[in-house]
Amino acid sequence: MCARNILVRLFLYIAPVFFGIFFDKRYFTGRWFFDNRTGWAWLLRALWDQKVLGFNRDAPIPINHSSKVSNWNNISFHPDNLDNFQSGGCYFQNYAANIVILRGVYIAPNVGIITTNHNSYNLDEALPGSDVFIGEKCWIGMNSVILPGVNLGPRTIVGAGSVVTRAFPEGNCVLVGSPARVVKRL
Repeated sequence: MCARNILVRLFLYIAPVFFGIFFDKRYFTGRWFFDNRTGWAWLLRALWDQKVLGFNRDAPIPINHSSKVSNWNNISFHPDNLDNFQSGGCYFQNYAANIVILRGVYIAPNVGIITTNHNSYNLDEALPGSDVFIGEKCWIGMNSVILPGVNLGPRTIVGAGSVVTRAFPEGNCVLVGSPARVVKRL
């Protein structure tokens, strides 16, 4: 066994213990840590960005310094979807309701997923939150916005720049526009 392989094995043995001090170990599983080991690079970068510089300091996972998750207690996702938090400029606004992201979802940069809005008659007041559910194998294109109460069924593709204002629970479709509408069934 060459020295490089020994160092890699040593790192993979020590890394979960070391990074477990700063991040939630539940997310050190899945394809990003075993198939290609990109997850460990994300953890190294996040250690600097999050714990030293203070971007998303309280996040239990590595997250891009230019993305934001409002409330970590109100979001659930599969560890294989950790890559969605590496896209820059994403905003997961979930103070008042939950965001559920099922396995195999791809979220491009600058996507906003919103669970509550302001009251039109009093902008200082927030409306009650409404959960957002994104089904398996969905793809949310760059600069898209998913609004409160949206339920995207499996294999839904949201075209870049689209604003999804209502639910499409049947899935297997392509959505585009503002407000988003079905342009193709898959």
